[in-house]
Amino acid sequence: MPETSDQREQRLEKLTALRAAGVEPYPARFSCTHSVAQALHVFTSSEGSAESPVVRTAGRIMSIRVMGKASFAHIMDGSGRIQIYLRQDEVGEQAYEFFLKMFDLGDFIGVEGPLFRTRTGEITIRVQSFQMLAKALRPLPEKWHGLTDVELRYRQRYLDLLANERVRRTFITRTRIVSAIRRFLDERGFLEVETPILQPIYGGAAARPFVTHHNALDCDFYLRISDELYLKRLIIGGLERVYEIGRDFRNEGISTKHNPEFTQIEVYQAYADYHEMMRLTEELWSTVAREVLGTTTITYQGHEINLTPPWRRWPMREAIQEATGIDIAVHTDLESLRRQIKERRLELDVKPTWGKQIEELFKEYVEPNLIQPTFILDYPLDISPLAKKKPDAPGLVERFEFFIGGLECGNAFSELNDPLEQRERFEMQWQQLQEGDAEAHPMDEDWIRAMEYGMPPTGGLGFGIDRMTMLFTDNPSIREVILFPALKPKSGE
Repeated sequence: MPETSDQREQRLEKLTALRAAGVEPYPARFSCTHSVAQALHVFTSSEGSAESPVVRTAGRIMSIRVMGKASFAHIMDGSGRIQIYLRQDEVGEQAYEFFLKMFDLGDFIGVEGPLFRTRTGEITIRVQSFQMLAKALRPLPEKWHGLTDVELRYRQRYLDLLANERVRRTFITRTRIVSAIRRFLDERGFLEVETPILQPIYGGAAARPFVTHHNALDCDFYLRISDELYLKRLIIGGLERVYEIGRDFRNEGISTKHNPEFTQIEVYQAYADYHEMMRLTEELWSTVAREVLGTTTITYQGHEINLTPPWRRWPMREAIQEATGIDIAVHTDLESLRRQIKERRLELDVKPTWGKQIEELFKEYVEPNLIQPTFILDYPLDISPLAKKKPDAPGLVERFEFFIGGLECGNAFSELNDPLEQRERFEMQWQQLQEGDAEAHPMDEDWIRAMEYGMPPTGGLGFGIDRMTMLFTDNPSIREVILFPALKPKSGE
């Protein structure tokens, strides 16, 4: 039933009564000897011994069942759920009446007593003493599992976590994924670093930035859209294997695949190319899956997906040709490409450059069908301003993106390390920016200056932690794997 103002008023009255009786409803501390999980474990480990273990634990009251002069309740902490049993003749008449009158669902309680197993087989704490730890002024929503208002779940994630075990498991899995990634890279000699989130020039990706203003310096800064150019400065500085896991920000639309604030990892390795990054990617993903999930086979939206290396390597040219019949190696200018699209009556948004039109063609007719892990290789140069040219393929670069479950999961390339060519690429991007392409890469003189000091051959990789978590937890929306996704504020909030 929905929360009413009467329910809150009743709880406020109890709060006043507690304080009038000299009871602090929000004490500063409670010393536990066991978590709920530890209490359950210690009982099963000692069951059959002469003495029952005594535990002191705490949690939120999730249910209360009054049976005259005895009551059962369930409490829950971060590790699990356990039943407690209060008898009037054990805790005393006054204390028992206090429990019945002052405690409500959602309140936090600390209890102490021996463990036993009820006739129905449930492990239970026989309460000898208890303490109010926090009075909840709003009742927990009843039948929370039946709510269909997805937006309410995201706005009140704390209630979603309380009531939905699957949601809790999702975010525990997410944390374990990040820990496993760190172990994988640390064991291979990579150094975790931190680079600026506030940047004077945004770069490293094709995206619109968020702009903010620094009052003391009286200048604009951008929230980073990528960590790339700062991490590559570290390669120039002699840190030959680096990575960063952090927040990036892109001022774009919100969808099941996009949130304006997201978590990304970027990895850079000197003396490597995009082939080495492919091997690193498939090894990392399969190792993390095995460590976190116990298997390299996952199920995502009804598809069984095998992450075991090696993954398929598929040139973009072949993928598009197979899906549409168009050979981008033959139709190497925008006009010719558009004629082919029109002749085949393909429904596509019109894009301003050859590379962007190819990208649109790929997204519409190839990407949704890439269910098993697949590396798509060799992208158009004009949408890859930071990647090294492919020697035997004019107009293409040594770049790949990888796809799993129909999702684009990451991006990598052999890094462009020629400063003169980088300047030419930036000038091309600057022209596109002037022509209205808000996602074109800006000119970055400091980055070119850094390159002029010499950058070794380098492979770079970036992928989203959010989409990885979506795949590992079988969630179709990015909002299900971000604790507090971006939402438009409600009026009055």
